[in-house]
Amino acid sequence: MASILIVESEQSVREGLTETLVRFGHRVDLCSDSKCMLKQVSDNSYEVVLLDCRVAAETDIDLIHFTLRRHPGTEIIMLAEVDDLDKAAEAIRRGAYFYVLKSMKMDDVAMLVEGALKRREDGQALDAFQRATTEDLVGTGGAMRRVLELASKVAPTSSTVLLTGETGTGKEVLANLIHQISPRRSRAFVAVNCAALPETLLESELFGYKKGAFTGATTDKKGLFEEADKGTMFLDEVSEMTLMTQVKLLRVLQDGELRRVGDTLTRRVDVRVIAATNQDLRQRIEEKTFREDLYFRLNVIQIRLPPLRERMDALPSLVRHFIDKCDRKLNKRITGMDESAQLILEKYDYPGNIRELENMIEHAAIMADSGLIRAIDLPEHVTVRGVRRALPERSEGDFLTIEEMEKRLIVDTLTRCNGNQTETAKKLGISRSTLWRKVSKHAIQLSQFETSAGD
Repeated sequence: MASILIVESEQSVREGLTETLVRFGHRVDLCSDSKCMLKQVSDNSYEVVLLDCRVAAETDIDLIHFTLRRHPGTEIIMLAEVDDLDKAAEAIRRGAYFYVLKSMKMDDVAMLVEGALKRREDGQALDAFQRATTEDLVGTGGAMRRVLELASKVAPTSSTVLLTGETGTGKEVLANLIHQISPRRSRAFVAVNCAALPETLLESELFGYKKGAFTGATTDKKGLFEEADKGTMFLDEVSEMTLMTQVKLLRVLQDGELRRVGDTLTRRVDVRVIAATNQDLRQRIEEKTFREDLYFRLNVIQIRLPPLRERMDALPSLVRHFIDKCDRKLNKRITGMDESAQLILEKYDYPGNIRELENMIEHAAIMADSGLIRAIDLPEHVTVRGVRRALPERSEGDFLTIEEMEKRLIVDTLTRCNGNQTETAKKLGISRSTLWRKVSKHAIQLSQFETSAGD
């Protein structure tokens, strides 16, 4: 049941609309003039407003703007006479969803209302998807702002897109975002990793096959391109596709046509292709392993996703986002991480990018014995690598052992805490007794630090 406001000057039209919309299961409020509408919209929220063009014209207040400012998700349908069509068209330019002639059958008006409600529902779901996706990608960090701008510009089109960047930077997530904010969002989004399938299997999976085409082909099989008709196909690691399969892909991109393996029949498809690679395709072209004409077909719009080390401003929001996901997945209550763990994450270089960050946060959440993730909860290789980067650089060929790194970390933390052992232990995520044992093991002279009063 939706909440609907009818603003109509003619009583007979109001009554007809009310009867019909109530029969469709909606709750209806009525107004006959602009003054009533202003009060109702100020005091209440409506999914749909049916607004008489002549009521809208009787006041200097822009009723459409007024409504959408207070309730951005509201859909406004203009009620018009034939003489009001210019006003109705102008209302659409100002943000109204559509207009309907008052002479239309009331059931047809009700169906238009259903369409407005569906658009509103899709918009809300899309907003939630975009928010979640943006967090998965990076949040709103500066390095990603250009990426998201390009994605929003290319999404309404059917142009092919080439996503480049290191492994784990979120290429499939971005491809899904482009699909979800495109006119194709109600159709399939099909993702294929071209490196995960052998040549013969990849070809038959993408294009399908005819019964008897090869041993085991006991029936005709529709390929993934046909499954994605009117939707979007995401081809990850497209650089790993063989030259033979590249030829077939090129034909789909050029002509919208394909043939199933072993078939002579040509089939037409309408598929938007988004491809991704972590390789230099121009180098692959020079090596004769990637077709230049296919590269130009794929590279209509290229979007490079920067590695996580280039968007470290997003690290805190990403960590919080992944902790929240782990809480839901593992049924735990992690409130955050202590400063020693934060320091390690800030100094780590993330060769696996966002995917690696998500995995290490899940590892730490599983290991954590309290509501805080500590340095000891992080994977060992992350701790070692992060500590190494946090320490001063040494000359080439001069390496630190783990024991040396631990000693230097303790000394550095004691220095920052002015020798306060309780605070130092807290920062390092260990107990004071553990700190004392490590201080003794490394022969650290506490007298060299300025001890805080009362410690």
